[in-house]
Amino acid sequence: MNERIKQLRKILGLSREEFANRLGLKSRGKIENIELGRTSPDEPFLDLICKTYNVNSNWLHTGEGGDDNMFVKLSRNDEISKFIGNIMEYEDDSFKKRLISGLAALDETGWDVLEKFLDSIQIKKD
Repeated sequence: MNERIKQLRKILGLSREEFANRLGLKSRGKIENIELGRTSPDEPFLDLICKTYNVNSNWLHTGEGGDDNMFVKLSRNDEISKFIGNIMEYEDDSFKKRLISGLAALDETGWDVLEKFLDSIQIKKD
């Protein structure tokens, strides 16, 4: 399991410190100790990893299904919600956050203008 946690972190492109911070930990020490096999994670910690990173619990515990089974498959609406939630929680003044904030402030006229603009540059609707 320790190797799968390390593999997950690397696939997510996060340092130990970033991985720990998103889990609400103050330092990377716990992650380092788990990855190096010095300690084993408890169930609440594994649940937190699954919830925070959308990880398939069965894969995390057993490795079953290989890398293709690492993440829980989300609906499009759930993907959008998670994307926006991550931006709002982890990104300070990024373009993504400013864009989401700007979209949230649009009135109906603004949405109509945006839709016409996107249609003019051939952005496909879902």
